[in-house]
Amino acid sequence: MTPPEPDLHPLCHAADLVEGGEACPFDVRYQGQTCRAFALRWRGRVHGYLNRCSHVAMEMDWRPNHFLDLTGLHIVCASHGALFRPDTGQCVGGPGRGPLIKIDVVEHEGVVFWRSQYNLQAIEF
Repeated sequence: MTPPEPDLHPLCHAADLVEGGEACPFDVRYQGQTCRAFALRWRGRVHGYLNRCSHVAMEMDWRPNHFLDLTGLHIVCASHGALFRPDTGQCVGGPGRGPLIKIDVVEHEGVVFWRSQYNLQAIEF
């Protein structure tokens, strides 16, 4: 599929992101480094974040591609238990030191895209 805008990058089929299910992982260049990122569906909308806790720059999934706590209300860092709002990335509990780094995502014609920015770029092959 051709992205509707030049700074959008296809990520997955929208139907692949199920409420409360696995997140879709992807790689980005963030401030010159290759980093993991993820997109998940929460309350009907898709949200994307860098897979990096604001407490310590570690990946957060507690099981591969699983980020929500058992209640489904928060993204949880598996290493230190910091809790984040899935819609904003704001830290709401634990040792987090600020919000998660949000990645703009867009659903268009059944496909989820992520948007590159000045400090967040697609990886060149």
